[in-house]
Amino acid sequence: MAKKIFLLLFSIILISCEKVIDVDLPEEEPRLVVDALIRLDLNEPTVNVQVKVSESSSFFESNTPVTSLPEITIVNLGQDSFECGNCLILTQVTPGSGIYETVTSPDFFLNGDLIIQLSYQGRSYVGQTRFVPTVPLDSVIQGTGVLFDDEETEVIVTFTDEADREDYYLFDFDFAEFLVTRDEFYQGQEFSFSYFYDQSFEPGTEIEISLMGVDRSFFNYMDLLIQQSDAGFDLFASPVATVRGNIFDVTDIDNEGNTDNVDQSQNFPLGYFAVVEVSKQTLIIE
Repeated sequence: MAKKIFLLLFSIILISCEKVIDVDLPEEEPRLVVDALIRLDLNEPTVNVQVKVSESSSFFESNTPVTSLPEITIVNLGQDSFECGNCLILTQVTPGSGIYETVTSPDFFLNGDLIIQLSYQGRSYVGQTRFVPTVPLDSVIQGTGVLFDDEETEVIVTFTDEADREDYYLFDFDFAEFLVTRDEFYQGQEFSFSYFYDQSFEPGTEIEISLMGVDRSFFNYMDLLIQQSDAGFDLFASPVATVRGNIFDVTDIDNEGNTDNVDQSQNFPLGYFAVVEVSKQTLIIE
């Protein structure tokens, strides 16, 4: 009887100690977020170029689409001049989406330095990149292995690295799941590995798996984002810690009296500008 009374009192103490605690999360002023990852399938005659622009929000909230830009410009500096005969003009096709787009040939991106330019709320932003090739996916098949439990799904990916260059790769496994790898240990070789989803899928589910070639800077950027994410994530949403990309605020840079923004080191947008070749395969779950 005494033991029962003790357990009852202990339960009452636990219940009475229960308290809702409000946690103050760190807040920042909203930042411009530019999702300018352009994937080129060189087997297609045209590419639908899309750049998504938004403003960062507080933690646990979605970013707010930026719908007021008149246009976004992408310039190819390898095509003789900076004049806009060598540029693409992206506009918002679907009102309210914050997605700016146009259609062009992949050839526009293949040679020369590429510059993205946009202006927002009186400030000017610029990013620079070059096209990065990839290698084809050799095969994507469903496996039967597991890591921890039977609810997982294994896919086995095989590709052959290019022997004559140093390659960095970004895999998109659909469902906002990404993986980066480099050819440090499989230079010029066929490479096969397993990727595990922590869920099972209904038979007939289609999963699109993409292999992209990336440069070292974008590899490092994505590696940091993936490390900060325990699960799927929006590629250019506000991360746990602010990761700086390759797009810069150049409002006060005039190339004469002021050629850098060292005095404004915290004034930068989020996101990244990259133009990459992509190889895709679709896996149908059995």
